[in-house]
Amino acid sequence: MQIYLVGGAVRDGLLNIEVYDRDWLVVGATAEQMLAQGYQQVGKDFPVFLHPDSKEEYALARTERKAGVGYHGFDVFAAPSVTIEEDLLRRDLTINAMAQSADGTIIDPYKGQQDIQDRLLRHVSPAFSEDPLRVLRVARFAAKLAPFGFQLAAETQALMEKMSVSGELDDLTPERVWQEVVKALQTDKPSVFFEVLKSVKALDRLFPELSALIGVEQPVKYHPEGDVWIHTMMVLDAAAQLSGEIDIRFAALVHDLGKGLTPVELWPKHHGHEVAGVPLVKKMAARYRLPKKTQQFAEKVTEFHGLIHKALDSDQQPALKAKTYLKVLKACAAFKQPQRFAELLMACEADAKGRLGFEQSTYPQKAFWLALLQACDAVDMTEIMASGVQGVQVGEAIHKAQIDLIKQFLNNYQAH
Repeated sequence: MQIYLVGGAVRDGLLNIEVYDRDWLVVGATAEQMLAQGYQQVGKDFPVFLHPDSKEEYALARTERKAGVGYHGFDVFAAPSVTIEEDLLRRDLTINAMAQSADGTIIDPYKGQQDIQDRLLRHVSPAFSEDPLRVLRVARFAAKLAPFGFQLAAETQALMEKMSVSGELDDLTPERVWQEVVKALQTDKPSVFFEVLKSVKALDRLFPELSALIGVEQPVKYHPEGDVWIHTMMVLDAAAQLSGEIDIRFAALVHDLGKGLTPVELWPKHHGHEVAGVPLVKKMAARYRLPKKTQQFAEKVTEFHGLIHKALDSDQQPALKAKTYLKVLKACAAFKQPQRFAELLMACEADAKGRLGFEQSTYPQKAFWLALLQACDAVDMTEIMASGVQGVQVGEAIHKAQIDLIKQFLNNYQAH
């Protein structure tokens, strides 16, 4: 029995990236031998075991053969006779097809070290095309390794494009697609994931709502970066700079979907794109079975980012009516979930910064809205109840008190 460290841990070690997860490969052993040594088997499909102490995953060397559709359609063969080279051959990229022995020796039959040096993402074998999920995985690795300057090898790009147009991606389950999106959103430059999908013709198959933004014009005064797609990618990366929250990053990705519906003759203006975008967010969320909280947050950002921006005019003075400010606060559940509202403002800040030349600009609207919320949340309930109002009148009295507090705040703000 020989045990090797494999996959991402070897790759990340060579790139001096901190290694969090370690996967192990066991060559020359049977399942019975593993169980006899106290390992615990997990999953019926693959011969994978948990170490009795570390709980890290140890997989028996195996080969796979395509026998059906999707990523479940594989016949797996695991036996002591399977060699390390055979096991590494079934992996996706050369940089993930290396192993390291206990003495530190790197086993690298498919030139992964050379591709790390050349900063190339290259598939190991033609069997790559048998698993459609790999199109998404490679796009994610491109995003994860973007700080190192990795590019797709030309032959891998061509193969991914062939897989995309073949319709194979339609076999992917919603959960697996969303899993890859979440991992991509967690990277420092998540835009690379979507740019790669676009470059291999997968964006249109998986995210037609995003694909519809390519080439859509915007007013140059506010968007010197160009079309809505470029803006969206910049907003996504700006969100990644501001927060590690997946919900904020996803909302940044979908906030302008409505602009893809604007008739060409109305370009570059997009009046009402905020409300128009909400059904598209719902549709994408339903397709990939997103968590409800992620979906609802993205809907709020999509619907209200325009009004949140317009809270202050170009001279940074209040620009809306008191009732409009209150409508936004209530619709965004700011009183019940102030922390969530602060996150919503962060997504709006990413939108403001995701523009050419505005990357380092300040976003005074954020502090303004938070101060307004604090002022408006100071309604004296004791006073309202003491006035003798009952039933629906209580709600009306609270509403009036909130409007009065907002007006007071706006007067002080302008004077300030």
